[in-house]
Parts: sequence; C-alpha cells; structure tokens
Amino acid sequence: MRKLSTATVNYILTLFDRGTSYTEITAATGASRGIISKIINEHRPRAEKPSGGRPRKLTDSDGWFIQRLITSGKCDTAVDVVKVLRDTTNITVSDMTVRRKLREEGLRARVVQDVPLLNKKQIGDRYDWAKAHQDYTMEDWRHVVWSDETKINCFGSDGRMWCWKRAGEGLTSRTTWKTVKHGGGRIMTWGCMQYGSGVGTLVRIDGNMDADLYCQILEDDMLGSLEEWGVTRDKIIFQQDNDPKHTSKKAKQWFQDNKIRVMQWPAQSPDLNPIEHLWCHLKKKLGAYETQPKGIEDLWDRVQEVWAAITPDVVDNLIDSMPQRVAAVIEAKGGSIDY
Repeated sequence: MRKLSTATVNYILTLFDRGTSYTEITAATGASRGIISKIINEHRPRAEKPSGGRPRKLTDSDGWFIQRLITSGKCDTAVDVVKVLRDTTNITVSDMTVRRKLREEGLRARVVQDVPLLNKKQIGDRYDWAKAHQDYTMEDWRHVVWSDETKINCFGSDGRMWCWKRAGEGLTSRTTWKTVKHGGGRIMTWGCMQYGSGVGTLVRIDGNMDADLYCQILEDDMLGSLEEWGVTRDKIIFQQDNDPKHTSKKAKQWFQDNKIRVMQWPAQSPDLNPIEHLWCHLKKKLGAYETQPKGIEDLWDRVQEVWAAITPDVVDNLIDSMPQRVAAVIEAKGGSIDY
C-alpha cells in the first residue's frame, strides 16, 4: 500500500466527518476503499460505518409516518400508502417497498376478521350472559345441544379482506369487518351437535324457513338426533340464536310442550357459538374438492358426505373452548372476541 501524505489522510477524515460516502471519497482522493476503510478504522474507531448496498428510499421517520397512516385508519393497504407518499411528500416508492417497511415496523398482513355488529345494549347483554355462565363446568357445557343455520355457496367462497396488524394486536375497527348473520349463499342448512355425540341430522332448507318449518325441524330432526344419540330430552339444554322464527310463540309453545329447556342467548353472538367453527370446518373440507360442484344437487351431495365424515372428537374440541370464550367476553366487557 502506497503511503498517503498527512494532508491526504486529513482530507479523507474531513470528508468522512461530513458524511461523504466511501465512493465519493475515492473519487475525490484517488484512494481505494480498502485504504479509506483502514484510515477510518485507525482514526475514527467508534464512528458508524456506512452500510453497503443501495441507499434506502425510506428513512426511519418515513417508517413512522407510514405506520401511523395504517394504524390510524387513513390508509388500509400498501397501495394507499404509496399514493399518500407521492401526493404529500413527493416520495416515489413501490408498494413492495412500503410492505417491506411495514414489516420492519412490526406489522404483518392478516385477513380482516368478521365480527358481529354490536350496539350498546347487545354488548351489555353479552357481558351479563358471560357473567351468568362463568361458573359453568365442562360437564354443564356437555349437556348443551348447539344448533344453527348456515348458507353454503355453490361456486367459490366469500371474498377475504386483508389488513396490516401488529403481533398480539387485538380486535379493532381497523382489523375487523362488521357482519350480520346469514349474508349470502346458495344452500341453506340447519344442523346441531353435542359433546360426545357428534353431529346430528343435517337439514337442507328449501325456500324461506318460517316458524312452522322450524318447529317441524325440531320435531323430526332435533328429536330424531337425540334418539339416535341415545340422549333423553330432559338431560339437555337447547341452544339457538334469537332469530324471530326461533323465538316465535309457536316455537316457544313447542319447547314448553316437549319439556325442553332453552338456553338464554345474547343477540349477535355467533362468536360465542362453537357450531360456527363446525361450519368453517365443513366449508374448508368442501373447498378441498379439486373441482367445482356441477350444480346445487352436486353441492348438496358433497355437503352430506363431508357432514357424515365429521367425527365426535371434532365437536368435542369445539365445545371444550366454551370456558375460554366466556372468559374472553368478560375480559372484553361484552365486546367481540377473537373466536
């Protein structure tokens, strides 16, 4: 290595102290990067060395600004952020650069979760229900027969929405999508389940279900499921949501005549009902078919096939989550829970 003059060494140090890059120092002095690096290490041992590679387009300050755009709800996607940066700061970057910066800031892209749309009264009712059932033992929950209806699409599944979410971040208006029951679908079905017994009879509902049809389903299919399970009606508590046909005078009279206890249920609480996850299990299995159903009848054949293959342990695992669901509602003061 040729020896540099003291003046050149001092010039290199001066340029370095000004924040000049190694490439620019090489161009100004003719010294190689290796020589420059050796001089800096000897005379500025504690100085921060310049990082290699192309300079980043986004600074730490830009990263904070981007994070605020997302977490405040002003932007939902990386594409939205790109537009804001371009229009307000004259920074031009790709959406991939923004996504990379968001990940550096600790955010991850997650599917927006559907949660029930709750008003103040419903939140209070959910909290009261959870408090009233917080002492239920697993043995108590195992006596409950869970029931519900769902709609199943013939072609494709409902669209997913995505959001950026911090690790451990709970449910917020930014990371959820408000829903109501029974939005969209092609085939409507009714089903029930109980711990240790598995699933009951699955009913296909053609047309609109009214109170008369619901009572007929209870008479034929719910009682038929109990008989198949070998469970007597005096040993169960029946769960249903607050759909008008479920709470009609005709339905109430049917439960009274058949001496069946009905669990009080808070409105807009699908996240409390473990059978909702059974529907998810069913639809996931349907989605695993390699071809789309040829039509409604082909879809119904597949639904029955998947339903019949559901084992009791699948149901048991879902019902075992009830103490955690109740505790989560109490912790959320009646708000939506992550189930």
